[in-house]
Amino acid sequence: MHALSLPTWVIHISSVVEWMVAIWLLWQNDRLRILAWGMFPALISALCACTWHLFDNAPDLEWLVTLQATMTLVGNCTLALAAYRIYQERLQG
Repeated sequence: MHALSLPTWVIHISSVVEWMVAIWLLWQNDRLRILAWGMFPALISALCACTWHLFDNAPDLEWLVTLQATMTLVGNCTLALAAYRIYQERLQG
């Protein structure tokens, strides 16, 4: 766990917790539930990054970096799609 300083760990962990709370809050609203689904790949991305750092950026776990980058891309796309669908629903009334 020496790859990151304690303040950096606090930021990483609090960001993951905030993301989880945001997903949970959005899940409570049927109209915004799609946004919660859209956020899920980004949460996976954050967990990949934290896991890799937890194991001191071990070379054996470098596949987590690739997975994290992929989930970031997928998450950005799913969030954009979810936002567009919410926008379309509001236009239709």
